Amino acid sequence: MKATIHPDYHEITVTCSCGNSFKTRSSMAKNALNIEVCSECHPFYTGTQKIVDTAGRIDKFRQKYATKTA
Repeated sequence: MKATIHPDYHEITVTCSCGNSFKTRSSMAKNALNIEVCSECHPFYTGTQKIVDTAGRIDKFRQKYATKTA
C-alpha cells in the first residue's frame, strides 16, 4: 500500500439544523459538516411520518386491489 496516495482520514463534527451533533470520521478537508436532517429529527426515524391522501388515491387503490370474498 502506498503511503502518499491515500487521503487524510480524521475526525469531524456533524451538526444538524435541529441542534443534534455527533462525531464521525471522514476524508473531507473540513473539520465540520452541517446537515439539514438527521436520525433525531427525520420523520421516518421519529415515527411521525404521515401519508398524505390526495383525492382518495389510497382508498381507490385499496378498493381496486382488495381481495374479494365469496
